Amino acid sequence: MFEDLKPHIADLRKRLVISVLTVIVMFFVCFSFYEPILNWMMVPVEAALPKNSQMVAVEIQETFFTALQVAFFSAFILSLPVIFWQLWLFFAPGLYEHEKKLIVPFVISGTFMFLVGSAFAYYIVVPLGFDFLIAFGSTVVTVLPSIGKYVDFFTKLLLGFGIAFELPVITFLLAKVGLVDDKMLKDFFRYAIVIIFIVAAILTPPDVLSQLLMAAPLLLLYGVSIYIAKVFNPAAKEEDEDEEE
Repeated sequence: MFEDLKPHIADLRKRLVISVLTVIVMFFVCFSFYEPILNWMMVPVEAALPKNSQMVAVEIQETFFTALQVAFFSAFILSLPVIFWQLWLFFAPGLYEHEKKLIVPFVISGTFMFLVGSAFAYYIVVPLGFDFLIAFGSTVVTVLPSIGKYVDFFTKLLLGFGIAFELPVITFLLAKVGLVDDKMLKDFFRYAIVIIFIVAAILTPPDVLSQLLMAAPLLLLYGVSIYIAKVFNPAAKEEDEDEEE
């Protein structure tokens, strides 16, 4: 059994190495331009800060490590097409020849959905969340957010939304290789609701509005994923054809 898995493990290692090397190359590129990227990241929080407040670095090394985090986050985003490409190539041996040609739509849709999720977080969730958090108690204390903690929270939030919006794309891939179908997703729906709200509570600021802004799109995407699994799962198609006969 282990011998049968060796080729798959070797292929997985190859795909991971290519993805990691791509991220490393992009990291050095992004590190050279971390300042404009950081300025872009700070736009939502600066808009919510009172006039007498500003971002600060609490520790001496905080600015340097923040620059590293900014560069790594940006490198990951720029490497997404290659990462999705390698992911598809790993699953490709289990697909038919005509299905293997779907690599370009998969890479484009995977990258696009991640960017949509991140954009939703950047333009809607982050401003609303920080408006609430910064306004709360601002009449009593002067708000001086730590740049390191802000960037850490910002990147986690955008990554969380980006990954969450990949649900239809991942479902498409798993359905193509026959690992999930619409019946399986329907049966799991009640548990999915609980998981979605738990994830939303963890990833978003501690206010109900931000949590709903994440949970609502995820529930909608889960419904879309059920339809995708029904359309693209080969076994599900055969079952439907048998029932019609």
